[in-house]
Amino acid sequence: MTTALNTQTTKIPVKSQAKQALGTTVNIPPRRMDFNFDAVNAPRYFYGNDPFLSTFWDTFSSLLPEGESFFVEAVRHYREQITDPTLKAQVSGFIGQEAMHSKEHDAFNAMLRAKGFPVDKLDHDVGQLLKFAQKILPQSMQLAATVCLEHYTAIMAEQLLRDKNHQAMMQDPEALKMWLWHALEENEHKTVAYDVYEQVVGSYALRSFTMIPTTIILFAVMAYFQTRLLAADGQLFNVRQNIKGFRFLFGYKKGLFPKLIPQFFDFFRKDFHPSQHDTTALLEQWRTLLFSKDEGILYQQVKNKAAVGLH
Repeated sequence: MTTALNTQTTKIPVKSQAKQALGTTVNIPPRRMDFNFDAVNAPRYFYGNDPFLSTFWDTFSSLLPEGESFFVEAVRHYREQITDPTLKAQVSGFIGQEAMHSKEHDAFNAMLRAKGFPVDKLDHDVGQLLKFAQKILPQSMQLAATVCLEHYTAIMAEQLLRDKNHQAMMQDPEALKMWLWHALEENEHKTVAYDVYEQVVGSYALRSFTMIPTTIILFAVMAYFQTRLLAADGQLFNVRQNIKGFRFLFGYKKGLFPKLIPQFFDFFRKDFHPSQHDTTALLEQWRTLLFSKDEGILYQQVKNKAAVGLH
């Protein structure tokens, strides 16, 4: 475990709640967090002290508040059609967790804005793009796109939870804690949008087809947005540095993301289900590391302990 994970957290008074949240009953607890991002003292380049790599993750964060809202609306549209009580509870947990992700990434993005990164403009632009998608795409395709993007977030999150070198590259302790919490919860709810889709839409052709334009648009937006952040930071023409960072992420043999290619292509199997990427033991390990009462590094930052089953 990295040194950053041993950082003490600030104790926050928590008001006891008598009733557990519905998502908690199905292991998708909507934990209310309160991360404290320090715009003055936090490193400008929190990932590996590298401008290219750090702005990549900054770009990803800039997509999430609006992106998570899109996911929630795509699933919520079909909520009343769900009859299975377990899945209904899982939907409730999914919505609660995604809402908290939007909140905390807004706070992280505010820190980036204070450092001079125009992530507010990126957030606005992705919001406009998603609003356009909501106007022109049928609800079934919006849900299919959500399933596709949830597949990306699930496998990327699993990679972070498993790869200690990946964790060690995140040199801002508070940012590391946020990304680990987010990664844990992405895997707690990774089956929900998929199961809703299978129950209310169920088309393999639509699911597999939608992944293609979704992937193209995602990578195009990420590349364009990161270019804007690098330009704003005066790092766009630092060619040698940027090539090195690109190879770290996408290099053929040792790149971070090519390692995920087999998991990505699993999505195109007709019998695929997200649970086939078994993270049960991994999640139990990280729930203990993050949220156990005695040693959990995020225990004190959970503001609704009773509602999510923490005592």
